[in-house]
Amino acid sequence: MPACPTCGEENPERARFCQTCGTPLEPAGLPSEERKVVSVLFIDLVGFTARAERLDPEDVRSILTPYYDRLRSEIERFGGTVEKFVGDAVVAVFGAPLAHGDDAERAVRAALAARDALEGMNAAEPGLDLQARLAVNTGEAIVTIGARPGRGEAMVAGDVVNTASRLQAAAPVNGILVGEETYAGTRAVIDYRPAPAVVAKGKAVPLQVWLALGPLGPVGERSFVPVPMVGRGAELAVLRGIWERVVEERRPHLITVFGPTGIGKSRLAHELVLRAAATGGRVLRGRSLPYGESSPYGAFAQQIKQVVGIFDSDPLPVARERLEQFVRELAGDDGAGEASSHVAMLIGLPVEGEVSERETLFFSARVVLESLAREEPVVLVFEDIHWADASLLDLIEFLASRIREVPLLLLTLARPELLSRRQAWGGGLPAYTALPLEPLPDRDSVELTSRLLTHHGLERNPDRAATLAGTAEGNPLFIEELAAFLAERAREEEGRVPTSIREILSARLDALPPAERATVLDAAVVGKVFWRGVLARLQPARGEELGTLLGSLEQRDLIRRETVSRIKGEQQFSFKHLLIRDVAYQTLPRPERRSRHAVVAQFLEEATQNLGDAAGALAHHWHEAGEDRRAIDYLIAGAEQAGRGWAKERAIELYQEAFSLVPEEDEELRRQILHRQVVAMAALWHVTDAKLLRARTEKR
Repeated sequence: MPACPTCGEENPERARFCQTCGTPLEPAGLPSEERKVVSVLFIDLVGFTARAERLDPEDVRSILTPYYDRLRSEIERFGGTVEKFVGDAVVAVFGAPLAHGDDAERAVRAALAARDALEGMNAAEPGLDLQARLAVNTGEAIVTIGARPGRGEAMVAGDVVNTASRLQAAAPVNGILVGEETYAGTRAVIDYRPAPAVVAKGKAVPLQVWLALGPLGPVGERSFVPVPMVGRGAELAVLRGIWERVVEERRPHLITVFGPTGIGKSRLAHELVLRAAATGGRVLRGRSLPYGESSPYGAFAQQIKQVVGIFDSDPLPVARERLEQFVRELAGDDGAGEASSHVAMLIGLPVEGEVSERETLFFSARVVLESLAREEPVVLVFEDIHWADASLLDLIEFLASRIREVPLLLLTLARPELLSRRQAWGGGLPAYTALPLEPLPDRDSVELTSRLLTHHGLERNPDRAATLAGTAEGNPLFIEELAAFLAERAREEEGRVPTSIREILSARLDALPPAERATVLDAAVVGKVFWRGVLARLQPARGEELGTLLGSLEQRDLIRRETVSRIKGEQQFSFKHLLIRDVAYQTLPRPERRSRHAVVAQFLEEATQNLGDAAGALAHHWHEAGEDRRAIDYLIAGAEQAGRGWAKERAIELYQEAFSLVPEEDEELRRQILHRQVVAMAALWHVTDAKLLRARTEKR
């Protein structure tokens, strides 16, 4: 029975779509495999084996069953999957089968929650005394996408799993150890303390580890690096201008700042919030969460609790009393009880009774906010509304359309995916502004990179800053992660993409419909530039819908169709972001890469009658397909062509590359290539001598 890649529901073998959520299912057959960055959580009870030896089997089961159930609940609450229970140990995976973009953070938060859950179980049942060692490790693994852990099928394989087990064994009792990649990806959101390095069996060097102490803030909150904001002056001016008009004209306005992860939405909002607070405004913030949120109006509830002074730890009677008193002082005695009761329903405080329609609840929210804004200008910040429940989106649009004659700014932040759910978002409202954030221009990217490198104690180096900025492609978060990575790691790792960035981009790929995602993976094998014809070869079953798939990917800003093609009669496309291409390519296991490279090479052989620059590309694809002899032929052909064009340096490089692929036992071919390389080097020396002679002549 195939499992749905979206919701995990098992479906009949003949089903083409998931019977629960409607997601298209891949054709039946062996489960596919992919390379993914995952975080593995390993939990093991301390001393339970010896304890179980003295207990009756039924007593052991009565202890382990609620233990398993509670830990499974905590793990799944954070988006993880329990891969297996082994005795009294629990192994969970985050980032597979689907990546979320913050899986390392989810795994550590789940570990903290699991530890707290064990403390709660011990407190509720004196004498239970369950103690555990916990560890989280992040790294690349081979993931069996269609695996069913519930039936004992392994989901992940790789050193990341073994290392998690080693770290767990070294963790202190009720302590959580994390590995280097986990720490690097979560140090901005989790409080850590360095721990002694772990000497693990089979590891050449001791493992650097940290002890997780607790979260630095709520889910979704991330502290800003203390460097000035760069490159968003025009956008900030727009926001400030709207805020000033809201205050002066006492007219509400809804703004949505759109942009992908890391583009700077939160930082831009932070700068506006500082301005609003400095000019006498009251700022209330709320955030929609991707997991762990039970209330459909969670972000609005955070805002109301903030202004009222309600804490989650307050007893229900205290919270209700504070809310009613606040509404009475704000809006007067008339209807205060009813309005506070309605608002309590919205923010998740249990009350007696019910209302006949949602509009009644929304009207009470409007009354409260209008009264609040009459006292002083108000900014309501709704972060990450692409995660928001549809009911909260309805509430925001209701407030934007119905509130009048008060200085209220509704500032919402969202990824572009919001428009896939609500294509008409903001449409028809009296005052609405959509502000899309684009990648930083090259100059601003280099400036931000230089500032961050200086912040991390590295000397200013324009070339290094330009290289990092080019890799990040104008994304401020990527620039920040790359700068921190360079500061913390050895220089030889400078070209490597940090795991945190791979997580974010993998999540973006996993969010695509299956057919579009498969198209991206195939295109990634071709390279930065690709053609429709080669994709048709790689996806013969999807030939008719290929145009639609490419159009959708272009609309999602992942690829672009180029106006000129290097292959006559072929539509040429390119990846808009090279990092997306790289992460997509890294997702494919080696056997899948090899088979695809062979198809691409065959296509290029047929499509490029006159080799031109295609010789190097053909050599690359045949080499990656495991056909080194064919790759050698193209490298030699490319070297000869470069030599005829007097690009002797390039010719030498290609001969050297060809020489490196020839087996040592093929002495004759190695001798031929070496001879040609020597001839090219001799010609290069003559070119150099001629240049020196010309320079001397010109001086005379």
